[in-house]
Amino acid sequence: MSVLAKSWSAPSERRLLVGAAGLFLVALTLLHWGWYQHALILDTAEYHRYGDAMVEGRVPYRDFSVEYPPGALPAFALPALGRPSFSIYNREFQLLMALCGVGALAAMASALRSLGASTERVAAALGFFALAPLAFGSVILYRYDLWPAALTVAGLAAVLARRERLGFAALGLAVAAKAFPAVVLPPAFVYVWRTRGRREALLCLGSAVAVTVVVVVPFLVLAPHGVWESIVRQTTRPLQLESLGSALLLAAHHAGGLALTLDTSRGSQNLAGSLADAVGTASTGLLVIVLLAIWIGAARGPATPERLVRYTAASLVAFVALGKVLSPQFLIWLIPLVPLVRGRRGLVASALLGLALLLTQVWFPIRYFDLVAFESFPSWVLLARDLVLVTLLVVLTAPARAAAHS
Repeated sequence: MSVLAKSWSAPSERRLLVGAAGLFLVALTLLHWGWYQHALILDTAEYHRYGDAMVEGRVPYRDFSVEYPPGALPAFALPALGRPSFSIYNREFQLLMALCGVGALAAMASALRSLGASTERVAAALGFFALAPLAFGSVILYRYDLWPAALTVAGLAAVLARRERLGFAALGLAVAAKAFPAVVLPPAFVYVWRTRGRREALLCLGSAVAVTVVVVVPFLVLAPHGVWESIVRQTTRPLQLESLGSALLLAAHHAGGLALTLDTSRGSQNLAGSLADAVGTASTGLLVIVLLAIWIGAARGPATPERLVRYTAASLVAFVALGKVLSPQFLIWLIPLVPLVRGRRGLVASALLGLALLLTQVWFPIRYFDLVAFESFPSWVLLARDLVLVTLLVVLTAPARAAAHS
């Protein structure tokens, strides 16, 4: 009997997955009550406009501007079929995200099966994901980020299951939906190169690029200016209010009277001025350095499935924690991946992520506009949240004390 078969049986896998999916759906339902419904900030109002326009036959990027990549469009269009009212659209969108969440759970279960995880480890990882909405709050209902997050963990699961080309195709689709999964490609590429050879790694990378191209290029042909404008808007954003750099400036504002200027542009609230611009540039530079260090670390150690999972999670945590933009929904990307990390490191990492989710809910959305007004309490909570994410990154990247393959 294989190690995997000893770890858990197919019936136990199904029971755990079904139980976690049910718990996840209950958690999403509870978000419609009490505290969770206070001071909502709904991106679905914008998604509804996009969906309506597409159902009417208008072409995105050419006939109306869209700030998201082409791979996000199905998440906006599907709930708009039949031209429903906003309230119905909101409900249908939430159902779609619930399906994405269940899909992410299934991909997590598949990844853990490939890792030969024990029943206890599987239950803990799936349970974390299922209960995460209660810690995080309503933002998970009204953002489309569960779609690219599900694709990302599905891509990782396929690579772990030795279906590497399919996995990279899923990662390519995830990149087309939201650019963040691009930081997962280097450690996955190195892993395939070292386990399956250079040719297979190049074919996998080609499949990721091909899928991204198939999704994006038609819109580039139809509306090159509109697509380019969308890319420029996202890649040239100023220092966003919720980023680590901004949190440090807000701390200096409250502790030492540093003067700050708010700027509302590019769909977010940001800090303006030469100091904020310099901090934003430094944040980007630091992020590039840290990502390169993570990818080099992934390449230098043994090419094991557990290390692939850890370095994948670390790459995404770095992208979230150190960038000059850190919207609350970015944490959704981490929920399916961090709990996959094994051992004591994984438990500590999951606990830190859970704390980051809770700290985010303390100020978003209910105290968000207090933060915009530079009030003290949400500013310090924001700093605490961002420092927890940095600590999470340290935990994931710290050298292993014991087994070299961990």
